[in-house]
Amino acid sequence: CRPVLPVAMLAAGRSRWLRRSLSVRAVAEDVWSGTQCASKNRAKTLRTKQKGMDILNDPLWNKGMAFSVSERDRLHLRGLLPPRVKSIEAQQERIMRLLRAEPDPIKKNLQLQDLHSRNETLYHRILVEHTEELAPLIYTPTVGHVCQQFGAQFSRSRGMYFSSDDRGEFSTMVFNWPHDDVHVICVTDGSRILGLGDLGAHGMGIPIGKLALYAAAGGIAPHRVMPVVLDVGTNNQALLDDPDYVGVRERRLEGAEYYDMVDEFMEAVFERWPQVVVQFEDFETSKAIPLLAKYRHRYRCFNDDIQGTGATVLAGVLGALRLQRRPPEDIRSLRVAVVGAGSAGIGVAQALHMAMQQAGLSAKAAYSNFYILDQDGLQSKARFSSLTEEQMAFARADLPDGMALEEVVEQAKPHLVLGLSGKRGTISEAAIRKMAAAVERPIVMPLSNPTSSCEITPEEAYEWSDGRAIVATGSPFEPVALADGSLKTPSQCNNMYIFPGIGLGASICQSETIPDSMLYESAVALSRVTDEEEMARGSVFPSISKIRQCSHAVAVACIRHAHDLGIAKASPGCDHNRGETYEQWVTRKMYYPEYAPIYTSHTR
Repeated sequence: CRPVLPVAMLAAGRSRWLRRSLSVRAVAEDVWSGTQCASKNRAKTLRTKQKGMDILNDPLWNKGMAFSVSERDRLHLRGLLPPRVKSIEAQQERIMRLLRAEPDPIKKNLQLQDLHSRNETLYHRILVEHTEELAPLIYTPTVGHVCQQFGAQFSRSRGMYFSSDDRGEFSTMVFNWPHDDVHVICVTDGSRILGLGDLGAHGMGIPIGKLALYAAAGGIAPHRVMPVVLDVGTNNQALLDDPDYVGVRERRLEGAEYYDMVDEFMEAVFERWPQVVVQFEDFETSKAIPLLAKYRHRYRCFNDDIQGTGATVLAGVLGALRLQRRPPEDIRSLRVAVVGAGSAGIGVAQALHMAMQQAGLSAKAAYSNFYILDQDGLQSKARFSSLTEEQMAFARADLPDGMALEEVVEQAKPHLVLGLSGKRGTISEAAIRKMAAAVERPIVMPLSNPTSSCEITPEEAYEWSDGRAIVATGSPFEPVALADGSLKTPSQCNNMYIFPGIGLGASICQSETIPDSMLYESAVALSRVTDEEEMARGSVFPSISKIRQCSHAVAVACIRHAHDLGIAKASPGCDHNRGETYEQWVTRKMYYPEYAPIYTSHTR
């Protein structure tokens, strides 16, 4: 039995009486236990002041042809819709049929955007039911193309834009958002969108896609999320010259002006929504690291590129050890080459470094397992004047600065190579062949998005390692047929396995902050979801079709850890549900898109 939050949709948050109507009874059994619930929660009737065409034109209320005959009378819809009444299941079938008939993923994305603008309940329902098929269309790899075409295809505003022209007004602007109960904000400044660079305000496609996954994968109701762009300008001259560019036509703010603007934003959103979780997304490294350091102990926030990517990779590495029938503690003996020294690369290294310490290594010994490379080669202590404090912690003192990856592999013999450079071809054939000659099961994880930026393809990794590599990639790839006729399935090491569960767990328990140790516990929980059948195919991550199960496991781990640390402000058993477990609490809180009965208080 799936938990149902009766959101018909999602005009809740517009007023106190409507929010109260969203409360539901606890679901008796854990949704992932495999048992059947004794009964399914009935969606509570929702009240609106709208009627007639106003309802049909509001995607939060609109059900299309699924309005019942009695609703059509109550809401003054009779005659405004064709007479046939369709179920949500029939609507899903029609939408999926149309999507599958379109071969172009960009046009499929546009179809989904159109549905999102017409009927939010149906949009999120098909994402929940068809996550594996549709995630690549609303997230990587398609979302990169969507951002590049954002201005040309712009038709309806979604989310909020805080621009440099609005400084001094943020604290009042936030009240323009119609919902009072925002749980998660995903914010970008557009400075480093995937591997595409500075896309300015056109980076809004990323928060929109991420938050759609929060609803589908993480079970957070769509009216409780808010996509945001901090429009500080752009240094992309092509965009400044583009007549369709939607953002501020100025060069990017820098220095104190930039950080003052982010300060104003953080103060404004936490003043309006004190319980919100803020996820930083696709900020360039020079901004991402100091922003995280500044806010992580003051606000309920995390950086997905640094912490989310690190936790996801850690889960993949733990999964690779499981696949080899090795205990998790063996992570302390792994030698790791990281190709890419930006915020994501350093964030991954920090996550693995923490895991090595958890396995018994000292901090110093754990640092000695890492080899960080940027565009100039291996980073060494000789570059102390140009490296950040975080990079210096991993810089080598025992090897020459600037060594190429092939030289590092020959000398260090790493067990794991990570690609976070955003550039195709930065993990070479020579490097993989040298690695495979020294290591029985090399772990190869090219994580850059979109697909065109992937450092090495799975086919190349398998071929150059004679089929022995354990491969996980940032974007989805098809299974690879090896020379011996066997089929290998590369895992998708995607942050969508982690960030929805972190946001869900932190918002449910109202964790004061999101410490790195919470990310570590999330990774451990995720690594346990992969089953034996999936590992037999060479996968170290579970199927995307199990994404809600993954989010549930991650959220439970976050909540349990927050209570262990004493930083959780909320506990299970509220709302008259005494004795419920963490698992049951998360199940009860997870949103499932379902139409609810509606009546109108509007009088003629």
